[in-house]
Amino acid sequence: MKRIYYGIPALLFIVASCGGGKYAATEKIYAEKAKGFAEQYKQSPVAGQLDKVLSTNKEWIASTNFGTRKPNYVMIHHTAQDSLAQTVKTFHNEKVGVSSHYVIGRDGKIVQMVNDLYRGHHAGAGRWGNDTDLNSSSIGIELDNNGLTDPWPDAQIAALLSLLQYLKDSYKIPQANFIGHMDYAPTRKNDPSRFPWKKLADRGFGFWYNEVLEEPPLNFDPKLALRIIGYDVKNVDAAIKAFKIHYIQRDTNTATLTPQDLKILYAIFKKYL
Repeated sequence: MKRIYYGIPALLFIVASCGGGKYAATEKIYAEKAKGFAEQYKQSPVAGQLDKVLSTNKEWIASTNFGTRKPNYVMIHHTAQDSLAQTVKTFHNEKVGVSSHYVIGRDGKIVQMVNDLYRGHHAGAGRWGNDTDLNSSSIGIELDNNGLTDPWPDAQIAALLSLLQYLKDSYKIPQANFIGHMDYAPTRKNDPSRFPWKKLADRGFGFWYNEVLEEPPLNFDPKLALRIIGYDVKNVDAAIKAFKIHYIQRDTNTATLTPQDLKILYAIFKKYL
């Protein structure tokens, strides 16, 4: 038997009841892990923290001012799999150890798999600005898409936009902090590819450039511009390719920036100043 929960306006979350259902076993594992975290959070004093500090002059005095994790980024992925069900199965595989807070199907179905306030395992190793652990500060959204030839259906993008609005409003996420996996991990990832970023930027989720572009100044430094935007430029070729996947969406296998590409880079760079 299924229960339907109404949480985010206009979104339906269908989850298996505790009494059974297709995902009863994995729901039980989730509940057990959440219970374990709750036990850690309520400890006062906290076991295993201050007692490990090598000092004889120490004391626990609880503050009244604290809160839960606050997501500050949204990272968008494509699943590179063949169906929403296959992705759900992957996120139930504890040996693989990956997850995302949300998965959105081609038909627009939104599946939440991790509480917003928990740390999902979707970003992995990477860097954006000075942040090297976006798992700890972001919401991960996986879009059901094989990453090669699949289109981006209107229903899927509409569902994504609704979800992004909820996340932006709930956690006051800045417009600049809606990024792709390839932005954060340019040496490893290319997702989401062929993605309609402009549609998101038009709604305030990330930046885009105007149709009329300025010539960058003669002293314009592309590497510095990429770093200011947030890219890890230790491998500048990878950073350029990631930028092209996001904003140029052609010739993405080369690290060459054409005069038009430089204009686009300059336009995006100025939005981060």
